[in-house]
Amino acid sequence: MWDGSDVIWTYDGVEDWYPLTTAQFPNFAPHFDDAAPEDIKGYSPPFLSTFIEPGLVQIWSGLAMRTAPGWAALIRAPANFVRNRGYECYEGIVETSNWFGPLFINVRLTRTHHPIEFDPNFPFLQVQPLPREAYGAAAENFSIIEDLSGFGEAEWNDFRHTIVRPNKDPHRKLGDYAVGIRKTQRAKDRDDPAKE
Repeated sequence: MWDGSDVIWTYDGVEDWYPLTTAQFPNFAPHFDDAAPEDIKGYSPPFLSTFIEPGLVQIWSGLAMRTAPGWAALIRAPANFVRNRGYECYEGIVETSNWFGPLFINVRLTRTHHPIEFDPNFPFLQVQPLPREAYGAAAENFSIIEDLSGFGEAEWNDFRHTIVRPNKDPHRKLGDYAVGIRKTQRAKDRDDPAKE
């Protein structure tokens, strides 16, 4: 629960609320120390942490993550789920092929003076594998057309194909776009020797 300044928290099995700065998952620290090598004992990841900025909380998923070389993890709110009205998830890319560690998500609390519940049976984050080429140098190689007068024949033809033609066809079936994309992808996969 957040009062606009401080965050307090509680969990099943206790009746009290506790001020939150950094908190371990209940009974996790000794469990971690029992499993960890001697020089790592005492370094169990915190379950919850607050930031200097009001209403920001970091939540550990309970997982640690590593991906194959060239792959990262996009951590975000779950797709196709109704958002919780008490918090918003921040998105972030973690270079999990180089950095092995706890999988956290940062949330901004948006409701004050009411309990904000995280249901263990309801997902609060989604992890999406992401190839580095999708956000690395390829994402830096782009140009901007600042005015419609900068559109050339290629842009107008693509606009015509994507927007105008489907909207002129009174017999167009719903979902035509998705069907067309899947057909195109299947044809590309058939022609790709790496897929065999």
